[in-house]
Amino acid sequence: MKKIDFWIVVYTIIILLSVMYATQPLQPLLAQEFSVSVTQASSFTAVIMFFLAVAPIIYGYILERINAKKVLIIASLILCVTNISLGFSNTYEVFLFLRTCEAVVVPAILTASMSILANDKANIKRNMSFYVAATVFGGLIGRVMSGAIATQFGWRYVFFSLSVALLVGLYFIFKLSFNGEATLTKAKVKDVVMILKDKRFVVIYMLMFTVFFVFSGLLNIVPFRIKEQLPDVTEAQIGLLYLGYGVGIVVSLTIHKITALFKKEMRTIMFGLGVFFLATLAFLNDHIWFVFAMVFVLCFGMFTVHTLSTRLANSMKESQKSLTSGMYLTFYYIGGAVGSLLPAVIYEHFGWYPTVLTFVFVLVLITLFVHFNRNHFKAYS
Repeated sequence: MKKIDFWIVVYTIIILLSVMYATQPLQPLLAQEFSVSVTQASSFTAVIMFFLAVAPIIYGYILERINAKKVLIIASLILCVTNISLGFSNTYEVFLFLRTCEAVVVPAILTASMSILANDKANIKRNMSFYVAATVFGGLIGRVMSGAIATQFGWRYVFFSLSVALLVGLYFIFKLSFNGEATLTKAKVKDVVMILKDKRFVVIYMLMFTVFFVFSGLLNIVPFRIKEQLPDVTEAQIGLLYLGYGVGIVVSLTIHKITALFKKEMRTIMFGLGVFFLATLAFLNDHIWFVFAMVFVLCFGMFTVHTLSTRLANSMKESQKSLTSGMYLTFYYIGGAVGSLLPAVIYEHFGWYPTVLTFVFVLVLITLFVHFNRNHFKAYS
C-alpha cells in the first residue's frame, strides 16, 4: 500500500468519527435550541450507533461485493451535503432526519476504509492498530473541536466546518490508487446460532454490550449534568471533558505491554473491567474537576477491555472470523445505542445519582457473569 493511500484512509476515518460524535457536547445546547428533552437530544448520537449495529448485516444481504473507492466517494459526498444541511436546520425533526441519513452511510465508509487497510497483508497488524487509533482520535477531536467552534462561532459552524473537512477528504479520495472491492459478510441464522453456542462468545459479546452501554451512557449525559450544575459553562469547556478519550489511543497502541503485566488476556480484561467499575462508581462525586479526571480513568478501563475483547473475538474461532467480528461489533454498537437513550430517560425522570447507580448495578452483574464463566477461557485465564 502506498503511504499516501494509507494516510488518506486514516484521515477519512478521523473525519468520519468526528462527524459521529460532534453532537455529543452540543446536546444540551441543541436541546435548548429545539426545545426538546434530554432523551430526544440524545437520539442524535444514538441513531448512528444503531445503524452501525445493523447496517453491516443489512448491507451483507443487499450487496455481495462493493468497490471501496466508489463507496468512499459517494458516502463522503452525502455526508458533506447532510452536514451543510444540518447547519441550516431549524427544527428537531429535520435535524434528526439528516442525522439518520448520515447514520445510513457511516457504516459503509467504515467498512470500505477497513477493507482498504486490511488489503495490505504485509502491514495488516500495524494498519489495524492505526485504524483503532484513528477512530479514537476522531471521536476525541470531534467532541473537543465541536465544543470550541460552537462557543466561538455558534453550533451551526460546527457542521459547516465538518463539511469543509469532508470536502478536503473527498479531494484526496479521488487520488486513491486502490481500486479493489470490499467483501461483505452475509450472516446466516444457523451460523450465528452455532457461534452463540460457544459460551466464550456469549461472554465476550455480553461484556462489550454492557461496557459500551455504560460508557456511552455516561459520556452522553455528563454534558447535561455539568450544564445543570453550572448553567454558564460553555460548550468548549464541556468538550474538554472528553480529552480523556485520548487515553484510548495510548491503550490501543500499547496493549501488549499492559497484557504482559498480567500474563493472560482474560486476567487483563478483568483488571480493565475493575478499573472501569471503580471509575463509574466514582461518578457519584460529580464535581466538575473530579469528573474530568475520572473520564481519563474510565477510558483507560474501557479501552483495555475493548481492545482485548476484540482480539479474543477474532482469535477464538479459526473459521468465520468476519462473522464473529461482525457479531462483536453488532453487540458493541447496540450497547452504545441503548446506552445513549435509556440512561437519558432514567436521568430525565430520576436524576444523576439513580442513573450512576444503575450503571454500577449492571457492571456488578456483568462482572459476576464473566467471573463465573472464566473457566471457559482456559487458554487465556
